Amino acid sequence: MPPAFPERAAWGTAQSLRAWQQQALEAYFGKDGSRPGPRDFLAVATPGAGKTTFALRLARELMERRIVSAITIVCPTEHLKRQWAESAARVGIKIDPEYQNGQGPVGKEFDGVAITYAAVAARPALHRNRTESRKSLVIFDEIHHAGDGLSWGDAVREAFEPAARRLALSGTPFRTDVNPIPFVEYEEGPDGVRRSRADYTYGYGPALADGVVRPVIFLAYAGEMRWRTRAGDEITASLGEPLTQDQTAQAWRAALDPKGDWIKQVLAAADRRLTELRRAIPDAGGLVIATDHEAARAYAKLLRAVTGQGATVVLSDDPTASKKIKQFAETDDRWMVAVRMVSEGVDIPRLAVGVYATSTSTPLFFAQAIGRFVRARRRGETASVFLPSVPTLMAHAAEMETERDHVLDRPLREDGLDDELLAEANRQRDTTDVGEELPFETVEASATFDRVLYDGGEFGMHAEPGSAEEEEFLGIPGLLEPEQVSALLRKRQAEQLAVERRRRTGDPRDDRTAAEDLASLRRQLNSLVGAWNHRTGKPHGVIHTELRAACGGPAIPQATAEDIRKRIAKIREWAAKRRH
Repeated sequence: MPPAFPERAAWGTAQSLRAWQQQALEAYFGKDGSRPGPRDFLAVATPGAGKTTFALRLARELMERRIVSAITIVCPTEHLKRQWAESAARVGIKIDPEYQNGQGPVGKEFDGVAITYAAVAARPALHRNRTESRKSLVIFDEIHHAGDGLSWGDAVREAFEPAARRLALSGTPFRTDVNPIPFVEYEEGPDGVRRSRADYTYGYGPALADGVVRPVIFLAYAGEMRWRTRAGDEITASLGEPLTQDQTAQAWRAALDPKGDWIKQVLAAADRRLTELRRAIPDAGGLVIATDHEAARAYAKLLRAVTGQGATVVLSDDPTASKKIKQFAETDDRWMVAVRMVSEGVDIPRLAVGVYATSTSTPLFFAQAIGRFVRARRRGETASVFLPSVPTLMAHAAEMETERDHVLDRPLREDGLDDELLAEANRQRDTTDVGEELPFETVEASATFDRVLYDGGEFGMHAEPGSAEEEEFLGIPGLLEPEQVSALLRKRQAEQLAVERRRRTGDPRDDRTAAEDLASLRRQLNSLVGAWNHRTGKPHGVIHTELRAACGGPAIPQATAEDIRKRIAKIREWAAKRRH
């Protein structure tokens, strides 16, 4: 069983709950279960931790105490409605997932309904009448969706203001817009900025320590990209090196182009990793998250060429999408390719390998996407996610264990990459999010293994696809405890350095060459600059200029190891001051 506290929960069925779920129930009802509980409660738990189980346990308790007599579950997608209804049925709660706005009264055989945020926004008065007619508990799955613009937020407030109880759930409660989320409390900090306040929080770090979620190994791939602009000019750039924002966007887009070799090589590497994991996890599955429908279909063809097997393709406009997801979850098929259908909330516990082949770069979407791979079924399972060596994504990966709150009263970013703008684009059409205004034709795109990111550290050196150096990391065993993963990565890094040292100098006694040291320092600085860009919104070039002004020395290509160490220390100093 997962960690639990049965000795502290004589008043309920907590012996079947994880420790955090029982603690959250105690935060709601009190340790002895005697309190009636608050009207509003926000529970933030990392994806894969079991928010659905907690919510349904709380719902059943409220119904048994006759505090509520009806339940409304509000979800982001149609598929999640059915998933909630199936989970509720297993604990004796009957939820109608097919309820439509024009249907009228809910069938007497049901305890409540599951609906989408979009349905609420379409007929808020209808749902207000339903809420007023019975003592209702409203469960908001991924409550941050209620902040998707004023119309959605206003509709949610109007529809569910009369509710007897409201339970808000989120695995990723942060947004970069400043729209307040309905029924969420905000507290003003010493800096005058208002931040959301959760009644109970269970983050990725504690969940990892408890064995509730898997450790995630990020495998980043760089490479040479060449593309032709509309004007006919050919541009070459190296993904993973310091570039302008436009160059990064175009190199990223070239990497994801199905006509180039980068995505082919990365998919082949991901499939080799999946084969390794299936030695220990026989039904382990892989998921490719694509930018648009055309790319998704093309990636599926590439996977067939790599594996000799077809891949399940799930598209947002496919009426059979939910059925396909369910079928894939219940089989041992190798790969699924999807655009947005499985970025949030969908429960496929056997997913263990991911390819982040989308240009969507927001922290919200990234966290939701990675959440598809972290659900643990037994101790020792690991998850592996392949992604482009793009500074924004590197920063997101490095911050996996960082807790975030929804922040109001902050200045809007000026670089055009705010979450709400991308979300609006995604609602209207399935197209590229980054670099769309800069059309070009991919001429060449090749992949290079760059590094592994794990537990805040970076491991590995550049290696060609299919090389022994790459295989050292693709072949990491599928069943390891988190500390074993760290130890193995350190060991393999040391072995690679030793091989490279002998290759370059022929002297095994030197710890590392000056060139290796300088390359490692440059990579470390670029990673920190990427993280600082993510926090502040400043372009990478501006950050490098500010560091050079603060520390002295020449530009990065001419900088010495000591110059770069000073800049690393300075940017860490900035980060420490910002945290405090």
